Amino acid sequence: MANETGAVPDPERVADQLAIQHVLAQHSRGVDRADGKILESAYWPDAEVAYGGFNGKAHDFCAMLPDAIRQFAHTQHSISNFNIEFHGDEARVETYVRAIHYTANAAGADHEMAFFGRYLDRMAKRDGVWKILHRTVVMDWNRHDMVTAVWDGPPFDGLARGGRHPEDPLYAHLESGGSGDHG
Repeated sequence: MANETGAVPDPERVADQLAIQHVLAQHSRGVDRADGKILESAYWPDAEVAYGGFNGKAHDFCAMLPDAIRQFAHTQHSISNFNIEFHGDEARVETYVRAIHYTANAAGADHEMAFFGRYLDRMAKRDGVWKILHRTVVMDWNRHDMVTAVWDGPPFDGLARGGRHPEDPLYAHLESGGSGDHG
């Protein structure tokens, strides 16, 4: 009973699940860092998306998203509850998403838009590689709030600050390589 809830998957299926989760995490990274190259890496060239405001070729979406996402000072897309159903070299994936969009306002209070929904992805494995073939975004609800962020002072002094490609500390971290030697 391979599809039985709680059945222990074979090692190949576990590897497929991890590869799919990696693709989804890279997608969120690409969005939040406004990095079109990373974002595009999550989709097959013939993939399509249904994002409501944009419905069409996924790679066209990836090309326009970095500029569009920069209208927000910060974003964070957190994904969870990966439900993956395999059908040979295709998978139907439902992933929960909580996306926070922070708008800085020099003239008054900052704003935060929170999106709570799900990604419904059809993914395909080609030559041992999983990528998204079609994505539909489902909104369960959203929230808009005025916020008063604290950027300086304890306990936030000295923290690295998140940003977009290529200034975000992630890129220096990835380039540093390192041998794992901490001494």
